[in-house]
Amino acid sequence: MPAIIGPVQIINVGGGIVQFGDALFISPKSATKTFAGQGALSIGGFVITNNGLSATNVLDTNLIDQPIAGNN
Repeated sequence: MPAIIGPVQIINVGGGIVQFGDALFISPKSATKTFAGQGALSIGGFVITNNGLSATNVLDTNLIDQPIAGNN
């Protein structure tokens, strides 16, 4: 059902879909892998991170971690 909407402000779209109007089926898909050391992904207004020795193991022996192709 169509609708009239007022002003729209989109600040950020990260890997998604913005849909205005009628939609029967919307299914965005994505798969990512992130490697980060201790305290690397800390977010906030005031962050204090005290780290000694930090090491990140990035060895990945899997060929396919999470298949999304054909997974409708």
